[in-house]
Amino acid sequence: MRSREVLVETVDLVKHFPVSAGLFKRVRSGVKAVDGVDIKVFKGETLGLVGESGCGKSTLGRLIIKLLKPTRGCIKFDGIDVTKIPDKQFRPYRRRMQIIFQDPYASLNPRLTVSGILGEAFKVHKIVDSRQERRKRIRELLETVGLAAEHADRYPHEFSGGQRQRIGIARALAVNPEFIVADEPISALDVSIRAQILNLMVDLQEKFKLTYLFIAHDLSVIKHISDRVAVMYLGRIVELAEKGELFTKPLHPYTQALLSSVPVPNPELRRDRLLLKGEVPSPLNPPSGCRFHPRCRYAKDVCVKVVPEFREVWGGHYVECHLAPDLH
Repeated sequence: MRSREVLVETVDLVKHFPVSAGLFKRVRSGVKAVDGVDIKVFKGETLGLVGESGCGKSTLGRLIIKLLKPTRGCIKFDGIDVTKIPDKQFRPYRRRMQIIFQDPYASLNPRLTVSGILGEAFKVHKIVDSRQERRKRIRELLETVGLAAEHADRYPHEFSGGQRQRIGIARALAVNPEFIVADEPISALDVSIRAQILNLMVDLQEKFKLTYLFIAHDLSVIKHISDRVAVMYLGRIVELAEKGELFTKPLHPYTQALLSSVPVPNPELRRDRLLLKGEVPSPLNPPSGCRFHPRCRYAKDVCVKVVPEFREVWGGHYVECHLAPDLH
């Protein structure tokens, strides 16, 4: 069970990627991938992060574990601002936060055996001293994620996609982390094995008391695994609430449109589809005011001119919308 103790917190987190142009490659503008994000992740919970492709979900996940450096803002891990810690002194924190990548084919070194991939973490962080102890720990990791001990001497190309993702999960667990960013870990897998990986991650969370930031674009997956859900649009969090609250009482028009697009198993049950108009604006030049206003059926003049505050409407339900909660 998750507590209300905050493990990870971001304050006004911003990441702009510079875009160069011209003969001398001068910086002309920047892609506003993450543009002022404030979130908290509680110990022991799974915070689901959902949104369209290109909205900044993966960038946010990489920022939080310092695979990317923020343009501006604060990232607190267990109360410590890790943005102020030099890279050379960050290794103790690196052990406490890990990532499971989206593509199990590209995230594993094809030149190393599974034993080499998992053993690399032990060497870097000086976790296990002897070779015998290292082999024992690798066997335990493989069995924990549902693989056999003899798989340790095989290469990544000898495994299926689901097995490779299990190896990626084992690699993340190798350093005994507290917090894991799962960056769309099942989107590249066959439908038949997605449930197996999801159930494995749920079991591992309970066994090792893990905290997840689970990134996905599939709302059914988010509903299955998350405790709370954050909805991201064009670099900003537009709604954040408990899972049950968000799926039954969505306040932001974007969240309402996403939920209306989820297929219903009962063919006799009909409901109105909220179709979004237009295309997603470019993160190079996002709209003024509320970023969703060009596609919003309820937009007013204030939505065009004023950036809405990300505020708590009621207990634990946050939304970035001038018109909420009247839209529900």
